[in-house]
Amino acid sequence: MTDLITNSTAVLKKGEGRTIKAGGAWIYDNEIESITGTFKNGDIVRVHDFDGYPMGAGFINQNSKIRIRMLTRKADQVIDEAFLRMRVKNAWEYRKSVMPLEDLNCCRLIFGEADFLPGLVIDKYSDVLVVESLALGMDRLKPMIVDILKELLAEDGFEIRGVYERSDAPVRKKEGMLPYKGFIGPEFDTNVDIVENGVHYMVDVVNGQKTGFFLDQKYNRLAMQRICKGKKVLDCFTHMGTFALNAGIAGATDVTGLDISEFAVAQATENAKRNHLENTVKFRCADVLDELPKLFEAGESYDVVILDPPAFTKSREATKNAIKGYREINMKGMRLVKDGGYLATCSCSHFMTEELFSQTIGQAAKAVHKRLTQVEFRTQACDHPILWAADESFYLKFYIFRVTDEK
Repeated sequence: MTDLITNSTAVLKKGEGRTIKAGGAWIYDNEIESITGTFKNGDIVRVHDFDGYPMGAGFINQNSKIRIRMLTRKADQVIDEAFLRMRVKNAWEYRKSVMPLEDLNCCRLIFGEADFLPGLVIDKYSDVLVVESLALGMDRLKPMIVDILKELLAEDGFEIRGVYERSDAPVRKKEGMLPYKGFIGPEFDTNVDIVENGVHYMVDVVNGQKTGFFLDQKYNRLAMQRICKGKKVLDCFTHMGTFALNAGIAGATDVTGLDISEFAVAQATENAKRNHLENTVKFRCADVLDELPKLFEAGESYDVVILDPPAFTKSREATKNAIKGYREINMKGMRLVKDGGYLATCSCSHFMTEELFSQTIGQAAKAVHKRLTQVEFRTQACDHPILWAADESFYLKFYIFRVTDEK
């Protein structure tokens, strides 16, 4: 395979390119002064600073405001199969070095920009890979990357029986691409049994959220196991029942999981049976924002309340309304925590910064006359590494608090 870099060069405007100069991977449309040479969208082009200094190479897409996604910062780098193998191998070796062997059974293997493969996510669920491609240039490289990854996994004894693509996120339209779902290679049974933190789940990689399961909360769920033993627990926005089941397997005496999706509640209920927890872990369909005040009015209270809502904002413009949403849900959750009990609360939006999220939680506590003692602050699991200067890679903020009444 020859070098994939074209003879085209994009030149930055003077004073632009601050993100990539700080270590990030994106160049926006308004940062480019000129492009010389011929290319098609998805091609790999060289990038020069305004004064001709070589900045590296990345793939270009004129349909996207993120005009270039950088693959390398090395001026003389050849982009070929050996380069892609190096990138994939580095990502796999990183997971092997930071995660216990048993956790490699289910983990994120490729995390886009943070693994220097922008626009690509690959998750491993037991012996199945799920691929999400969100960039046109990465769509072209995807088949080769998948083959390389399967080879590297097989060398370490992880045989892959099937690969499924979940490139159905609406954000693909911003790249001028249509959403897509389908098999990469032969068809296979897409219901996959996995084990995480000792809890058994059935993952539906075709119909589940994102790539089928939220792997990023793995160690946050494990942290809750230590707190939930012998406790009465309320898990809000339970989805597949993950936090609730971690509480149950840890020895919680009574667990309730709430979710607005009947499909999610059905999955969670089946997962409770799969773990022989159906007598202590129960799920029901409810709008959490409406249900929490009803529980409070009915005199209910819990030793542990867990709030794991979907992202209240997916854009910078909607952040103000998101603050109101996070403040409201935390106020309602805190009111249900027994004096001296625990609240776990999180945000999965990178626009809701750590500082902004902590301020919002503090405002919620003040409004309902609660005092918070921070037990832990956590982020996404280490298989979702955070690349500094790539703000979008730091999205999950997870707090555990001890909650006491004002006295």
